[in-house]
Amino acid sequence: MQAAIQVIWLHGFSMDSQPPSPQQIQEQHVLAQRLGSIFMPEANRQMLALYQRTAGQTHGRLVHYTTAEAALNIIRTKRVWMRNTNCMSDYREVQHGMDIFNGYFEDSNRRARFISAFDVCAQGAAEEAIGAFRNSWSDIRLNTYITCVSEHRDSEDAHGRLSMWRAFGGSATRVGIVLSIPYISASPLALALTFSPVSYLDPQGVYRVIDEVIGNVEREREYLQTLDRGLFARLVFQMFVSGVVCLKHPGFHEEQEWRGIYTPNRWSSPLMESSTEVIGGVPQVIYKIPLDASVHPQIADLDFAKIFDRLIVGPTSYPWPIYGAFVGALKAARVMDAENRVVVSDIPIRA
Repeated sequence: MQAAIQVIWLHGFSMDSQPPSPQQIQEQHVLAQRLGSIFMPEANRQMLALYQRTAGQTHGRLVHYTTAEAALNIIRTKRVWMRNTNCMSDYREVQHGMDIFNGYFEDSNRRARFISAFDVCAQGAAEEAIGAFRNSWSDIRLNTYITCVSEHRDSEDAHGRLSMWRAFGGSATRVGIVLSIPYISASPLALALTFSPVSYLDPQGVYRVIDEVIGNVEREREYLQTLDRGLFARLVFQMFVSGVVCLKHPGFHEEQEWRGIYTPNRWSSPLMESSTEVIGGVPQVIYKIPLDASVHPQIADLDFAKIFDRLIVGPTSYPWPIYGAFVGALKAARVMDAENRVVVSDIPIRA
């Protein structure tokens, strides 16, 4: 979904134009797969691994671990909050990726090889993209909003993931909302969202991926020469942005995180509402992803009742009152068979 939406956007569809048809979405998806394998090979591998576990799979299951209070708010409002990267638990969000980016391109030999490979396809496009990325760095660092989910395995259906129960929510009751996200969708276009897996790499790992991209560009140069130059430069720019926003220290690898990303100063949507909230004592601006097709028919395939898979109540001293509260909230949100889609984790740890 992430790669497809980027390419649809880059080809000029907008909220002011006619929405893309199913045939156009499928065509863009095929194109996105090819471009993703060239420009974002690591993310492309992770995406295929999630969505092609079984033949004919069209959705991937992802889980949002959060507090019970926040989960009730999501269900009642059909809105998911996005927070500024500067307010996340990892205090080096985004900066970690930028430091590695700088380390790669400060080496004159690496930089020369990168630019040379890309210049064969579109003269000057790489230098243009690097310059635009550096000029946009302050905005990327200060005005990027994300919401985080984690890959969900079938083996976690009954219990959730112990490390995530421990990591999120502190002493509050925690829950995991499992969602079934479509692989091909035009809804993120209406929301101006990109969606991407996180890579957990050290500098040498990132350097290897960039070198892989260079090899891909050299191998696919005849095809890439047919692309519009402006599109080519934007693809390189987006590769850099996705790289730094979706790169984390290897120590976080058990999270298996994916990110919804919103950058309102560079690409915005009238469907995305903002407000100022106090979270953990910190006043901050948040954006809200609407998951309500009754209000926004443009996002029909991301309606909460449609993508909801199950809710796992984390270890708690009050399992059955919490179970009943969530069943009632899900019924009010028009989720079918709510009683059988809420489970209580029985991992024996103290709440």
